[in-house]
Amino acid sequence: MRNRILWLLVFFGLMASASAQSIFNRLTWNAGAGDGIGRHEVAGYVGNSIFAVAGGGMNFTRMFGADAEYMYYDLGFRPSVKQGQFLNDQTGHMQSISLDGIVNVPRHLRGFGAYGIFGIGFYDRTVSIPGRQLQAGTPYQPAWQWWDLTWQNNIFGTNLNAQYMSSKSKIAGGFNYGGGVTYPLHDKTKLYVEWRYHRAYQSDVQTIVMPVTVGLRW
Repeated sequence: MRNRILWLLVFFGLMASASAQSIFNRLTWNAGAGDGIGRHEVAGYVGNSIFAVAGGGMNFTRMFGADAEYMYYDLGFRPSVKQGQFLNDQTGHMQSISLDGIVNVPRHLRGFGAYGIFGIGFYDRTVSIPGRQLQAGTPYQPAWQWWDLTWQNNIFGTNLNAQYMSSKSKIAGGFNYGGGVTYPLHDKTKLYVEWRYHRAYQSDVQTIVMPVTVGLRW
């Protein structure tokens, strides 16, 4: 009798362990998109903008994990900026790759979960227009600083030196932080809503954006 009870305890213990392992996702994936809020120069030139993000990582425990993410953020200027600063047909974007740490809140409320996230990464900001030659004395426009142009006597706001203007990319390091809320949809798939703050330290000006994401985690 004792042996049977012992075997039953072992059996149910193994079942409970297997069930717990099935609920706990060791590998994780996420994909989402949404509206990005620009700050400082991004707010003035671009305003709000669409973006998309995708990533994958690992949960070390139920509370702590890490992931790597790729983000594409549109940097097309406002129509008023394009027309007012002679930037017709301007296009732009920022791409980033980041490595992030995630801290999950251990308790859920009616299925809702929460987490915080912080990471570092590289940011590639690119802007383009159809190539054109700028003549010496051309009045400098504020948004042109993203093309890394030079001006007479290196005094900001004076007339430009003669130079060619087409496309420009600047890669810099940066960081991000934020948090989100999750809600289970089916099995291991969760809907998530997330806010993040990204700051990239380009040599001309810092690029600051705040994406608000709606997506799936599984």
